[in-house]
Amino acid sequence: MTRKTEKRPNTVLRRLREQERHQTRDEFADSMAKAARELGENCACNWRYVAHLEDGTIAMPGPAYRRILERTTGRPFADLGWSAPVVAEPRHEPTSEDHGRTAPDGSPPNAARMLAELLPADEGALTPAQGGSRRQVGAGAVLDLSGRVHGLRLADDFLSGGDLIAPAFRELRQAIRLYRESSHSDEVGRALLAAIGELAQIAGWIASDAGQNAQAEKAYRLGISAARAAGDGTLTGNLIGSLSYHYANTQRPADAVTLAKAAVGTTGAAAPPRARALTHDRAAWAYTKAGNAQEAMKALGAAEAALTEHTDGVDEPGYLYWVNSGELQVMEARAYTELRRPLRAVPLLTDVLSRYDVTHAREMALYLSWLAEAYVHANEPEQAAATAERMITLSADIASERTSERARVVLRNLQTIGEVPEVRQVLHDHGHLLRA
Repeated sequence: MTRKTEKRPNTVLRRLREQERHQTRDEFADSMAKAARELGENCACNWRYVAHLEDGTIAMPGPAYRRILERTTGRPFADLGWSAPVVAEPRHEPTSEDHGRTAPDGSPPNAARMLAELLPADEGALTPAQGGSRRQVGAGAVLDLSGRVHGLRLADDFLSGGDLIAPAFRELRQAIRLYRESSHSDEVGRALLAAIGELAQIAGWIASDAGQNAQAEKAYRLGISAARAAGDGTLTGNLIGSLSYHYANTQRPADAVTLAKAAVGTTGAAAPPRARALTHDRAAWAYTKAGNAQEAMKALGAAEAALTEHTDGVDEPGYLYWVNSGELQVMEARAYTELRRPLRAVPLLTDVLSRYDVTHAREMALYLSWLAEAYVHANEPEQAAATAERMITLSADIASERTSERARVVLRNLQTIGEVPEVRQVLHDHGHLLRA
């Protein structure tokens, strides 16, 4: 998860708009909207988006918006003031491996049936216990539980799955017991269910990071049931999206796409902007892992468009605190890396890493792994070796299966260019990780 990074205002774009085009932000947005229509791009272009571009809230526009800006200004994107220009590269053409895995729209066959199979059918684990005396609980119990949930989220910023899995699931078991064995009003009951849903989401994330995939899936399913019972569509969409992301990372891309579509629909247009951005972002990854580059790029554009509607101080769930333009930039770079478009991935990752908070070691290591892989695909072996060495050293003491697996992916990629001395050295020093 990407954390808060320093904004870098784009004075070049602002000067071009004000001094050369003599346009207000509204007028410039209208010009962008016209360019979008000419290009056939379904992108939101308004004064707020222009403001976010100029003040640095959006660190790097997405691919559709880059094309729109080029059409609007008549200049190549590299001349528009961003510090990490994107270099043109050949368009990815589908291979034989891209066919047969999903339907033309990116979804598996019989999607409705599969969706029914993938989502929980009942809330048995949350059924109130029968008999016995019950203690009355009120809003204070909800506040206490919500505080502990958010404490786990903040702990996850600095600690890894192996460190947190035991306390996370202990909290989840205690929260379920509190709901099932206490007496409470309907309002308090719904609030407890929502808190359980949030707790299940972070517990699932932690379990996945610890390499406990079955436990992660179980937690996400429980969370979906709790969020549904609470009547919280935004939270339900977040949990379905979390399970989609989990499937995308565990070799179930078709299921991931099915759930990603369900997450977008469940979250809905009325949800807070950052909630919508997050579900589209996860959908982009599902499409990427399914080999559907076109839908992945559309989802990234939709995520960026949703994020432009966010303003500080709006009422939104606390679990969205980490969603920002840097997070979307990382996902875009990961998608480009996975789709073998390294010339687009490298500048994005280099830009993010130059501004990233180094105290978040796990995320730093993960992002370095994508950069190392992109360097391999770009045929830059010395850069790949140096980045891989930094990533592996940084993650040596992190109890995260995510970083361990990413280190193995990087080393396997390095084996394809192992004749370079710097690469041979990294493989010699760390090749044992492939046998771990």
